[in-house]
Amino acid sequence: MVSSMIPIGLALDLPSPEVTNAVDDLVARARIAADAGLASLWLGQMYDIDALTAIAVIGREVTRVMLGTAVTTTYSRHPITMSSQAKTTQAATGGRLTLGIGVSHRRPVEQRYGYSFDRPARHMREYLTALLPLLRGDEVSFHGQTLTADTAGFSARVAGSTPPPPVLIAALGPVMLRVAGELADGTTTWLAGLRTIAEHITPAITAASGSRPAPHIVAALPVCVTSEPSALRDRAAAGLAFYGNIPSYRAVLDREGATSAAEVAIIGDEHEVEHAIKRLADAGVTHFVANPSSFTTAEERARTIGFLGSLSA
Repeated sequence: MVSSMIPIGLALDLPSPEVTNAVDDLVARARIAADAGLASLWLGQMYDIDALTAIAVIGREVTRVMLGTAVTTTYSRHPITMSSQAKTTQAATGGRLTLGIGVSHRRPVEQRYGYSFDRPARHMREYLTALLPLLRGDEVSFHGQTLTADTAGFSARVAGSTPPPPVLIAALGPVMLRVAGELADGTTTWLAGLRTIAEHITPAITAASGSRPAPHIVAALPVCVTSEPSALRDRAAAGLAFYGNIPSYRAVLDREGATSAAEVAIIGDEHEVEHAIKRLADAGVTHFVANPSSFTTAEERARTIGFLGSLSA
């Protein structure tokens, strides 16, 4: 078996409402993934469990993996609040946090939170300008066009939170990729296929980073190791269909030349899955995150997790 030569992580499913305790459920599944050999575990943020709080708990129970958010949304959490929670989580996990943040999408921001989604790239640039000094424990006095953050006279230090966590931003468009390259530590993507990463994301963020350290490119895709790829692709097409109706994901699928999210999913036997991840690494991906949710059975997920754990660098 040839190593993929990059770390491989797992996107943890959010707990079902039917479980007895959501945090206990996450910890149990995180422990299984870590024991399989996976390098990292990632949680998204929706409207139920809080990703950063859950990661802090997981990090106290599972000590062998890097932990990340992919992603926590910016509009719902002021940069002062985000920095406080991220530093607390960094201390709780012994410095294993990677903070993935994103602007989300127009509809949830405006409909569910009641905020304006105008100029999201400007918002992200100003958000990072305030957030990054706070994560280092510095005071900040920032008054921008989209937000104000002022902690002058108050300490932002949290003992045990240094070094600050790397910050990745969800970036697909050229303007957001420029922000990621210029200010953040890299990008985290979802549904960006091989062509998009090789021809668009890697060149754009690398050029924007200039003389800064090489950016992290953390790519997440639907994955399943299976001996029945045709049946799995049919299930994936149904389970992932709603992404085609979200404008930002529709745009990245169009860039890839894909009609549906199932077409960028990595589905096949062990050899095919390994080959696909190796090609992503060659295209510039520095960390791969598998997401087998939405269309796989428990047995398929177990096979996928076990194999990816054996591959992870």
